[in-house]
Amino acid sequence: MSTAFLALIWWVVPAAGLLGAFGYILWISKFKNKFEQETERSVGQFQRFQDSLRERQRLDSLKPKSTDTPEPDALGNPKTDIPH
Repeated sequence: MSTAFLALIWWVVPAAGLLGAFGYILWISKFKNKFEQETERSVGQFQRFQDSLRERQRLDSLKPKSTDTPEPDALGNPKTDIPH
C-alpha cells in the first residue's frame, strides 16, 4: 500500500469517529427526551392495561357462580338429566 493511502486512513478514521461523537451528542441533546417520553407513555399504557385485567379478575372472583348452567362432563358436553 502506498504511504499516501495509509496517511489518508489515519486521517479518515479519526475524523469519522469525531463526526460520530458529534452526532451522538446532538442526538442526546435534541432527540433523547422525545424518545424517553414516548417510552414512558407506552409503559404507562401497558401498566393501565395490566391494572384493568387485574380489576376484571377481581370483579369476576366476587361474582357469585351461576348454577343455572350445568357443568360439562369429561368430554366437554353439558351434563343433562335426560338419559342417552
